[in-house]
Amino acid sequence: MAKTAQSEELIFTGIPASPGIAVGPIHVSARGFSAPEIYEIAENQVAEEQSRFQEAVNITKKQLKDLQERLESLAGNSESEIFEAHVMLLEDKSLIERVLQAIEKRQQNAEYAFYAVMQNFLEAMRRIPDAYLRERTADIEDVSQRVLRNFKVDEESTHQLPDGNHILLAYDLSPSDTASMNRRQLLGFATEQGSVNSHTAILARSFGIPAVVGLEASVIQVTALTPAVIDGYSGKLILNPTIETLEKYINLAAEKERQSDELAARKDEATDTKDGRVISLSANIEFLEELHELTESGAKGVGLYRTEFLLLNGSEMPDENEQADAYKRVAEAVSGEIVIIRTMDAGGDKLPIEPLTEPEPNPFLGWRGIRVSLSRPAMFRDQLRAILRASAHGKLAVMFPLVSGLSELLQARDMLNRCMDELTREGIPFNEKIPVGVMIEVPSAAVCADLLAPNVDFFSIGTNDLIQYTVAVDRVNPHVADLYKPTHPAVIRLIKKTVEAGEAHGIWTGVCGEMAGDIRLTPLLLGLGVEELSVSPKIVPRVGQVIRSLKYSECQAMADEVMKQTRSQHIMDLSMSLAKKCYPDLLD
Repeated sequence: MAKTAQSEELIFTGIPASPGIAVGPIHVSARGFSAPEIYEIAENQVAEEQSRFQEAVNITKKQLKDLQERLESLAGNSESEIFEAHVMLLEDKSLIERVLQAIEKRQQNAEYAFYAVMQNFLEAMRRIPDAYLRERTADIEDVSQRVLRNFKVDEESTHQLPDGNHILLAYDLSPSDTASMNRRQLLGFATEQGSVNSHTAILARSFGIPAVVGLEASVIQVTALTPAVIDGYSGKLILNPTIETLEKYINLAAEKERQSDELAARKDEATDTKDGRVISLSANIEFLEELHELTESGAKGVGLYRTEFLLLNGSEMPDENEQADAYKRVAEAVSGEIVIIRTMDAGGDKLPIEPLTEPEPNPFLGWRGIRVSLSRPAMFRDQLRAILRASAHGKLAVMFPLVSGLSELLQARDMLNRCMDELTREGIPFNEKIPVGVMIEVPSAAVCADLLAPNVDFFSIGTNDLIQYTVAVDRVNPHVADLYKPTHPAVIRLIKKTVEAGEAHGIWTGVCGEMAGDIRLTPLLLGLGVEELSVSPKIVPRVGQVIRSLKYSECQAMADEVMKQTRSQHIMDLSMSLAKKCYPDLLD
């Protein structure tokens, strides 16, 4: 690992978002603008780097004064004063001295030392209560970017760049940020913002990337390339770990790897309970690149194929043919097992379908899920036709997200029927009896599940949204994260009501939300009558062993007792008690 001016071990504690251990140098990604390339310099290069900084500042000041003069001639003094303020910032002696000292102290290239100083300054300003001062951050960002563009690089010099493998520290990461990372080089990440239930955290768990969120005010305190450890089990970021700390985490990682290998050896065993209850265990996927993990995990098909990243993570949406090819690849990869394709679920904390002229005041209650598809019929038609065409090559099912009532479901089914009619007329083969399901994510859908059931072939409960809508908690808001309770009595009753409505109409009910992968709650879900669990491919072997360790009759008895409880913690305690009895060695 790289050297650092800091020497004492420093521990930041946040929220564990994705389990695992990562050891490596820190790369810092602050808000506002991209970080420049970073490399270390020798002590005898400090003066040269300080001169490069001074030269970049002088070039920028001249550019700004030229802009100021041109604007004065065109629009007068008042409009040109903004550039005068920018020049004054670059003439601030204390700022210049801080950068010069940072180059010497960090022994890192001038542009990165400047970037780090400015980001610390910007973060401090963003935290000021005064709204006017906070708005000035845009001016400082503009000046900073101008300076960075004016650094001259000696093309003949060669600098030792840091190892590509790194731990990323950021103020926050969006789902698209997480999805676009080079996962071969990313060892783990930590963020100041976020919650364990955000879609970014869910992606981290899907990828098997150790992650910690909720590390308040950590970005401005960390120097890039500092040696670090991410503990995704307890939620710690450890800087400058001691030899003893490193040994501890290296041993822990080895023990977890050994346990994973043991579970993987049993991945192909049937996932039946000890007393013969058959539970289908499938996988959630988002990317075609996950197909190899899917086939290696032992999962029986795909319980949730999230199509947002296929549709929205490029410069333009793939057409019908491209989508059909992608769905066909997934169908063929699972060798005859069912693949449930969820139609596009944009909005909320997921990818947006298109830029909005005005931001939604409450995206989670706004334009998302099936509402987007129904309001964009041409796009919806392309996706449904593509799914139907791919259904001729494997066992595909289609599932509609965020349905709040019967009318939305009937509209979606009507569009599906029209697409079937079109393909029939065109002579294009498809499965005329393709299973159709609906996600139960909204309390209204759970309450009227008996009305939805006659019109579908299965239910899949998306517990992430069902919990947040039931208890009125934004699941990505750290201020209310402690109120987001999977075992809230109302949530448990809605799950039970959904299962009972499905049973009454002869359809199965599964869970594809994060509760499905929480092995503390597996006894509870099975006891409530859930017949299918869909989880990240990474944890399929673990959940499979959990199912094989349980007796359905004991789960039922425990769930009956749960329905009498009035407090979330008591429900969690009952499920945990049975989990500890049946598989204590699997609980972290």
